Amino acid sequence: MSATSTADAASAGLSWGDAWRIAQRDLNARFKGLRLLLVCIFLGTAALAAIGTLTASIERELEGSGRELLGGDLEVEVWQRDLNEEEQTSLRGYGEVSGGYRLQAMASTGDAAAPIELKAVEPNWPLFGNFTLTDGSEPGAPSGNDAYLAQGALDRLDIEVGDTFRLGTLELRASGVIENEPDRLSEGFQLGPTVLVAKQVPHDGGLLQPGSLFQSKYRIAFTDTGRDPKSVEEELSQAYPNAGFDFRNRDRASPGADRFVTRMSDFLTLVGLAALVIAGIGIAGGVSSYLDQRRASIATFKVLGASSRDIVRIYSLQIAVAALVGSALGIATGVLVTPLLGMALQGLLPVEGGFVIEPAPLILAGAYGLLVAFAFASAPLLRARSFPAMALMRSRIVPLSRDRRALLATAAGLVAICALALFTSSQAWLTAGFLAGAGVALIILAGLGLGLQYAARKLPRPSNPLLRSALSNIHRPGAPTSALVTALGFGLAAFVLLAAIQSAIDGNIQSRVPQEAPDYFVIDVPPEGVERFTSLITVPFPDANVRAVPTMRGSVLAFGSEGEMQRTADLEEIPEGAWALRGERGITYADEPPIGSRVVEGEWWTGEEANQALVSIDKEFADGAGLAIGDMLTIGILGQERDVRIANIREIDWESMGFNFTMVFSSGAISDAPHKLSATIDLPDNADTEARAQLLRAMVQEFPSSSVVEVGEVLLQARTILEQVGLATLAAAAVAVLAGLAVLMGAIAAARAARTYDTVVLRVMGASRRQILGLQLAEYGLIASALALVALALGSGLAWVIITQLFEFDWLPNWGVVLAVLGMGFAMVLAFALGGSLPLLKAKPAQALREL
Repeated sequence: MSATSTADAASAGLSWGDAWRIAQRDLNARFKGLRLLLVCIFLGTAALAAIGTLTASIERELEGSGRELLGGDLEVEVWQRDLNEEEQTSLRGYGEVSGGYRLQAMASTGDAAAPIELKAVEPNWPLFGNFTLTDGSEPGAPSGNDAYLAQGALDRLDIEVGDTFRLGTLELRASGVIENEPDRLSEGFQLGPTVLVAKQVPHDGGLLQPGSLFQSKYRIAFTDTGRDPKSVEEELSQAYPNAGFDFRNRDRASPGADRFVTRMSDFLTLVGLAALVIAGIGIAGGVSSYLDQRRASIATFKVLGASSRDIVRIYSLQIAVAALVGSALGIATGVLVTPLLGMALQGLLPVEGGFVIEPAPLILAGAYGLLVAFAFASAPLLRARSFPAMALMRSRIVPLSRDRRALLATAAGLVAICALALFTSSQAWLTAGFLAGAGVALIILAGLGLGLQYAARKLPRPSNPLLRSALSNIHRPGAPTSALVTALGFGLAAFVLLAAIQSAIDGNIQSRVPQEAPDYFVIDVPPEGVERFTSLITVPFPDANVRAVPTMRGSVLAFGSEGEMQRTADLEEIPEGAWALRGERGITYADEPPIGSRVVEGEWWTGEEANQALVSIDKEFADGAGLAIGDMLTIGILGQERDVRIANIREIDWESMGFNFTMVFSSGAISDAPHKLSATIDLPDNADTEARAQLLRAMVQEFPSSSVVEVGEVLLQARTILEQVGLATLAAAAVAVLAGLAVLMGAIAAARAARTYDTVVLRVMGASRRQILGLQLAEYGLIASALALVALALGSGLAWVIITQLFEFDWLPNWGVVLAVLGMGFAMVLAFALGGSLPLLKAKPAQALREL
């Protein structure tokens, strides 16, 4: 070979194949030295894979089963009336129609009474899906006086299949126990166990009277399956603008479930990203430690003629293999744990059983893992390539300087992570806010690290030699203070985040609502019987508190300044905060401001003014719709339009669990419309179970068309839902905590070489093992103490955003628990510091000094 060709070959360096052969020989089969990188990638990737797989599975189930969940292609719903013949004929023009009613009612026997959710259906129900009983049969819709009951209703009534019970004025037969109700999820929150009957039963039983609160629901199975449900909604809205129709279609069969899945997915994805970003800092420390352990090998390669590019190829291949293995293990683990997460959400959402493979979220999780590995491993890798052999050999006492190209590579990786997160998020603003917050947190922690080093230099030297040495370690050249501050800051903040979120959810479960809530809500009390109704309760319970208010349903058809009103039907999108414009709402009339409301603008009407057409509205609604005192509303009630003027604006305490209405009218505005009363009943605390049961039976006998909602059962459902949310949150936040601990391990590992040198020197100078361990604990203790308040602020601030803005819960953390968990985190930091210091004591001084 000629000299020229030899020079060309040398300048070309190692090929990727040659670099791989060297990397294979140097890479330990058990990834010794790169285990921290592998663990960090594994944690974050597993979290994202599990979250993404579960979310995609639920969304696919909601989308693919839209017709079955809804019971049709389109649902038309209206309150307090049935659809007239013209409206029903219009619906039948689009396909097969199945109608029915939904209402609260009371079922009873001679010895028991139970609030139930009554579902009355036509013979062709269900249009989609299969209705099954616990005996395995599929009987279809009930007929005659047959009824199918949920097991809870049978238990409350203490009856069995074949027994009879009363509903209103009718006697029905329990013909079976409901196993699967295909459109259950789309029905929303349930206020009692289901009783399924034929469509005529509520009418025959006297439950559908003028002013009664019930829903008429009609599902349409399109003849033309390709017809767009949205276009049909628009056609029906234009044909019947004042009908008060609410629509749902197969593409959003369960809006509540869709919204819950989206919010939980966004939150859990952000937690997974947080775990990956936090773990990325541990990756940087782990790679630095690994390359420091390979310092002699790198120097030897360079002495033998290896170029900087060769070094990068060899060790980037090793790091890439570890990252790929960690990502693959994380993806596999994510798939394996998805069924466990599904079990936690069983009953709340449509979750498939068994293992689910969703390629898109798994690929996304792997991409995040590899990008994080690239972003955080670039800096130590590129920094190590740029120095001659002698500098590498002396790097334990002469730290390598920073490489601008390494910073550019890290910045490019972070930009790619941010771009991928924003591109794949359903709420880009939320993701952008999280990423901005993470960046601010990193800047704060970096600034705090510099501040700690500056303060350590300026503080007076303590007389205690351990404290004096600990302060010196914080600011000495090459001190890993910045990495430790970042690691400890994120680690402790992760502890605070976990405790604050979990205790806030527990606080919502245990909050004042159960204590302030009434014992019963009663619906459809006839106005002429209110005195008898009150005495029925106060005679056996003289200390009971009964409050009854008129109740009906109405929708805002138009709003705005007089003469320039905006039709609600013409809005392309409901303004944020103006949710009262969407469909029908509960409304009432009153001569005085309702309990739990405070007038903040305008004045309440006087006795003479009450005869005018006036309304009081919620401040949030007023702000969202841009309404002010003197503006007008057009209200649709039972198909009739009524114009009213806004007299005042109120702030409402929605947590009072009383009667809170967005719109309260003067008696002159709506009192002539057919309506009934709703009532709350507060019984004395010493009321026993039997006395309560007797009261329910008496109310059923005296007021068979009224229905009772037991608030305790509703709160139990809410508690179950919150506990399921808390369990999912706990699992996700625990990943962030583990990632924070991994970061701490990475920081300790990265500083091990320098600390080995320090420990050897101290031991040569006569320091005991106890003194060396005390020095390590003092240094970590000083840094962790300085970070405690910062971690408390960061963790609780992020938890506040998640609880109040994402979940829309109250901010009710238990600060005692939060501080206790922070203290536990502090203790774990010291334990890890102690554990990381123990191997340093085994270093042999002679060997360590020879390697300097």
